[in-house]
Amino acid sequence: MNVQEVIRSVAAEHLKTDLPEIYVGDTVRVGVRIQEGGKERVQPFEGTVIAMRNGGINESITVRRIFQGVGVERVFLLHAPRVADIKIVRRGKARRAKLYYLRDRIGKATRLKQRFDRPI
Repeated sequence: MNVQEVIRSVAAEHLKTDLPEIYVGDTVRVGVRIQEGGKERVQPFEGTVIAMRNGGINESITVRRIFQGVGVERVFLLHAPRVADIKIVRRGKARRAKLYYLRDRIGKATRLKQRFDRPI
């Protein structure tokens, strides 16, 4: 058994199976576990998926939202224990893999057309 097989088998134990099919352009609500004092709660972060990277255990998405007039981007490792759940709010129509051009847009110009051929 070589090193790659050992790494792959350990990573397979930690892969989540309940993740939805996520695409770039989708609006998602990511539940993030937050530690406050001795308590733990789930805080939602809703925004548009502007990038997806890697695969397997290292798969991550970049989610962008506008909060009080300021653009906020967060990168989430999909299989990390800090990510409680991911809910797809709406499907967006994107013609490219990375939507970094949305960073330069303001207000209504950041909206993407809705896509109806993929189920939510």
